[in-house]
Amino acid sequence: MQNQKRVVIDYVSPQLNNGEFFIKRVVNEVVHVQAHVLVDGHDVIAASVLYKHEKEKAWQEVRLHHTVNDEWQGSFSVEKQGFYIYKVEGWVDYALNWQHGIERKIDDKQHVKSELLEGIELLKPLLHNSTKDESSYLQHCIDIFSNEAQYSQAIVEAKSERLHHILLKYPEKHLVNTSKDYRVYVDRLKAIFSTWYEFFPRSASEHKDAHGTFKDCERLLPRVADMGFDVLYFPPVHPIGEVNRKGKNNTTEAKDGDVGSAWGIGSQYGGHKDLHPQLGSIDDFKNLIAKAKDLGIEIAMDYALQAAPDHPWVKSHPQWFKWRPDGTVQYAENPPKKYQDILPIYWETEDYKNLWKECLDTLFYWIDCGINVFRVDNPHTKPYYFWNWIIDEVKKKHPDVLFLAEAFTRPKVMHQLAKQGYTQSYTYFTWRDSKHDLIQYIEELTKTDQREYMRPNFWPNTPDINPYHLQGANESKYIQRYVLAATLSSNIGIYGPVYEQMISDAIPGREEYLNSEKFQIYNYDWFKENKLTTIITKVNKIRHQHPALQQTNNIKFCHIENNNLMAFYKWDDAKTNELLIIISLDPYYAQQGTVQLPLADMGITTGHHLVVKDLITSSSYTWHNEWNFVELHPTLPFHIFSIHK
Repeated sequence: MQNQKRVVIDYVSPQLNNGEFFIKRVVNEVVHVQAHVLVDGHDVIAASVLYKHEKEKAWQEVRLHHTVNDEWQGSFSVEKQGFYIYKVEGWVDYALNWQHGIERKIDDKQHVKSELLEGIELLKPLLHNSTKDESSYLQHCIDIFSNEAQYSQAIVEAKSERLHHILLKYPEKHLVNTSKDYRVYVDRLKAIFSTWYEFFPRSASEHKDAHGTFKDCERLLPRVADMGFDVLYFPPVHPIGEVNRKGKNNTTEAKDGDVGSAWGIGSQYGGHKDLHPQLGSIDDFKNLIAKAKDLGIEIAMDYALQAAPDHPWVKSHPQWFKWRPDGTVQYAENPPKKYQDILPIYWETEDYKNLWKECLDTLFYWIDCGINVFRVDNPHTKPYYFWNWIIDEVKKKHPDVLFLAEAFTRPKVMHQLAKQGYTQSYTYFTWRDSKHDLIQYIEELTKTDQREYMRPNFWPNTPDINPYHLQGANESKYIQRYVLAATLSSNIGIYGPVYEQMISDAIPGREEYLNSEKFQIYNYDWFKENKLTTIITKVNKIRHQHPALQQTNNIKFCHIENNNLMAFYKWDDAKTNELLIIISLDPYYAQQGTVQLPLADMGITTGHHLVVKDLITSSSYTWHNEWNFVELHPTLPFHIFSIHK
């Protein structure tokens, strides 16, 4: 037989899979809680959300407020990293029920002497919990409730707001029911706001055909910082296999001097805990990490769990690979792509515990060297529960560590990786190009439960993906794509200097770079400047100055009478920073349209004017109406307006 309870708690949100997975926040973000709370009959009930950090013993409490149709809501703020636990509690509130009933009877001119005496019994327990002034007032109520001569004053106090406030403040909870516990994981701010720049260290040299070093990378750090990037991501920096090494353009036979794919990890020079000898020593790498940090940049490493045929693991742990009857191992494939230089790990090995431990130790090794950000290669080809375990183990000791999932794959696979613990996720933005597709995708990311667990990271390009719309594209298209990424998502990244120098030669009919840097060293004019580098720098500065762009979910698309123009309103949680972004999707011709301001969302009444300031050109405009004319040209195909009411 169940314990006696009457209050029903249902549809608690936010939560994932009935609490199987945790939702995500960053420090000082708010968790908005909603629940259906109801009781049989007509009794007055009350509800709260209880929450605490995993290392705290005492629960904190925030009262929920009834909105409509037995739906209640409230919120709490998470102030430090790690797990918080929260739950909803509901109860029959006899004191409020008494006040509600006596108020209706008094308004109906009924005599309520008996009800006043009942009230005394409800007020007495509060005398010991309340403040001195409150206790004095409660005693006064008790005295007059029992005095027939003070009946007129008694019924005034019985209905008073002051008494109501005290009853709310010190509830006597009866027939309490509580939901199950739910969890929220709280990361540092960079989990939700980061600006990534990727380049190959081996291409960092000033000298033609010379292999770059970590010292060369140090020379480029000020450029990366000046452009406004705060994460510098390197493809794998480990020794590269010599067996089955790939040649230029992914040919299966390497010629003398071919450097191979950085993802073909492991050789006679070491494996995942070692550095490519031509890049430099571990001290060189640590110095690079420290100098980047001094400039506000974090170095992100690639975590690619795979091995070249001559990786040390192949000899020391052959059971970690699946051997065929002829003594060979099937190389990795992702049809139509083939990776003859890579052996996939056999995750079903009976020695999986030692395999998992080595993978974890590898992360700890680089974390001890100063790395707190990892981009994980192809996580969807490894077991989901492995990621759940390893990310949890890392976070227990190093809560600052962040993981970006590089998984351009099926939606539910990407979602599952995010639920299992990944901090950020690559997305389909790389291919979304039309107004309809962009809006539909952003609405999916921000208006469904994906907003609670999947933090998108928008990349216009990667070394693996040279999207068709950038192949041979003009400068306006590159500006458009960067501004879209930088204003739609708070986490963004580019592969450079390929992107800002608009290098887009492709293998015919494929979304792959011709002469891909994945298989050869490039020599760039690293300090070349153009309009695109100027725009990127300005936009990144705006992102760092405006909290509305430091989050993704607060977005509302505006109606605009031109399918080549897209407009959206963004704001921070406190609504102290509000922006209106308008972008032309036409890289060739000028586009005009009339944008409808979301006045209600902005808290603006019809007829009230506002000033919008273009944060790129510093031009200001006063708008008096709900509908306003805009015109954009390919030379500067966007507005980022700050809103001043």
